[in-house]
Amino acid sequence: MNRRALPRLALTAGEPAGIGPELLVRLAATSLAANFIAITDRQLLERAAARCGLAVQLDEDDGSDVHHRPAGVLRVRHIPLGNAEVPGHPDPHNAQHVLATLSEAADGALCGRYAAIATAPLQKSSINDAGIPFSGHTEFFAERSHTNVVMMLASPELRVALATTHLPLHAVSAAINADSLERTLRIVHKELSTKFGYAQPRIAVLGLNPHAGEGGHIGREEIDVIVPVMNRLRAEGMALLGPLPADTAFVPAQRARYDAVLAMYHDQALPVLKSEAFDRTVNITLGLPFIRTSVDHGTALDLAGTGKADPSSLIAATRMAMDLVLRRSP
Repeated sequence: MNRRALPRLALTAGEPAGIGPELLVRLAATSLAANFIAITDRQLLERAAARCGLAVQLDEDDGSDVHHRPAGVLRVRHIPLGNAEVPGHPDPHNAQHVLATLSEAADGALCGRYAAIATAPLQKSSINDAGIPFSGHTEFFAERSHTNVVMMLASPELRVALATTHLPLHAVSAAINADSLERTLRIVHKELSTKFGYAQPRIAVLGLNPHAGEGGHIGREEIDVIVPVMNRLRAEGMALLGPLPADTAFVPAQRARYDAVLAMYHDQALPVLKSEAFDRTVNITLGLPFIRTSVDHGTALDLAGTGKADPSSLIAATRMAMDLVLRRSP
């Protein structure tokens, strides 16, 4: 009887001076059934394992199939650092290293070398300090794959997609227009169907303004943009609820009515999600031609180097990536 090869899951370590490298070696120490490929500097992982007190076997990735991965074994695609890391202190000289790891992960996923990507947190400011405009993983992978994408964060109890991502609050209203909102809703609807198995996804759409604009008395974005788009898509058969006021959209009676929420901006809904499921929430990029998941937290520079980083979110991200890989497999 032939055993199926374990899926090749690419892991990026994110910011070298953050907790990402420690998260990767702690993940490798688990018995999760996946062929993990760490795309980073080999010595960086060796130092992280030493800080965590873990004996991790680091093997060069030769591209071969693996049918069983013993706990503590991690394959590595070596991409050297610019400078050796100092935990807690990001170095802009390592910005090119970080971007090279993301490029290898994306290009490998696009050509089928990796079944999925799971990413540890990076420090956007360090890359920008190196003179390289950078707004995040989501935007990088979208540009690399020439696709329109949507950021979704998901826990076992709640899924939240975002109409805008890493924008200052004063820029949000101008970024929400009919074309972008329709494109976002179409991506969320399609991915909930194809990736998550909902035959007829129910999506709750939040208003931008308090009380969803209160009939235009607290802003007109709902009347001028959000409702017309929703009505057009409803006419095509989409099950859309709202626009709902954000302050009541997450009460239990409302949650029973939808499968996912579309929030208008980053901090409109994510505090609800993270406050109740921080260590079980996964960042998923919808719309990519490959599967990409990530942790729902930052680089925790104050914790880096202590060997005490909690890998729960990366484990959850990895499990979700594997579930999505297996769901699409024939």
